[in-house]
Amino acid sequence: MNSSSPKPKIIVICGATGIGKTSVGIELAEKLGGEIISADSMQIYRYMDIGTAKPTPTELARTAHHMIDIVDPDEDYDAVQFSKQARQRVAEIVKRGRIPFIVGGTGLYIKALLHGLFQAKPVDPQIRNRLKLAAEEIGSGFLFERLKKMDPAAAGRIHPNDLYRIIRALETIESTGKAISELHQEHGFVDNPYGALKIGLQMDRQQLYHRIDQRVDLMIKGGFVAEVTKLQEMGYAAGLKSMQSIGYRHVVEFLAEKLPWDECLRTLKRDTRRFAKRQFTWFGADRQIQWYEPDQLNEIVGSVKGFLA
Repeated sequence: MNSSSPKPKIIVICGATGIGKTSVGIELAEKLGGEIISADSMQIYRYMDIGTAKPTPTELARTAHHMIDIVDPDEDYDAVQFSKQARQRVAEIVKRGRIPFIVGGTGLYIKALLHGLFQAKPVDPQIRNRLKLAAEEIGSGFLFERLKKMDPAAAGRIHPNDLYRIIRALETIESTGKAISELHQEHGFVDNPYGALKIGLQMDRQQLYHRIDQRVDLMIKGGFVAEVTKLQEMGYAAGLKSMQSIGYRHVVEFLAEKLPWDECLRTLKRDTRRFAKRQFTWFGADRQIQWYEPDQLNEIVGSVKGFLA
């Protein structure tokens, strides 16, 4: 891109799970001539629809959506790949004279798109395999405790059940001699190819938690257990990164008779609320975000129009 040419303008709609990003994004895209790029690390997976709260067929028909259903549940995918592919989509949307709306709650994906991520050297497969074997034999909890000692900054950003990212952080230390948090800091995230307006959605915390509980109930009524059962019948194992995500791992444990149904439902809701709290913390640290209630659509439209003008 020529440094003298104006940067493409994009709109980011972010916030916690269940707060209404999808509906706000679609309304804005319809009103302002835009297309939506999903920034959700679970909606990338095919066959995982109910538990990821993907837009409904009716919602998808209202405006063009990108970066949904792009990989199978057993494929490796990360923020670096997302950044590369999403940037291609941005260029295509801009070329069509449309406005890219980045809609989602995966903060790392949004950060990768806006500022890039460092490209680490390929990891020795023997290191990765050894760490995976250790996880199987002694559990992910042991590896997480090791990570807390070796890279506490990274451990503070990774959920104890996120085995993929735990192994990624540990293998980086063993391969490079440096903590992944240190490499992130050295990278600096100085890549800045877009003019971006960041809109964050917020509401009373207890109101959101109530909405989350209701949405979980609707997911169950909508056939979530049957969706997980079908995924297992298709051969997608419980240990996959995708199947260890919130909701899916809970139902997997229920189906394996490791968790009573009442406890499955209780912990699913609890863990979703905790996830929302972590998202609040992530986005709350970004001073560039302009915050609105989801029903302040007119105000949001005015802000976007002013930015685009």
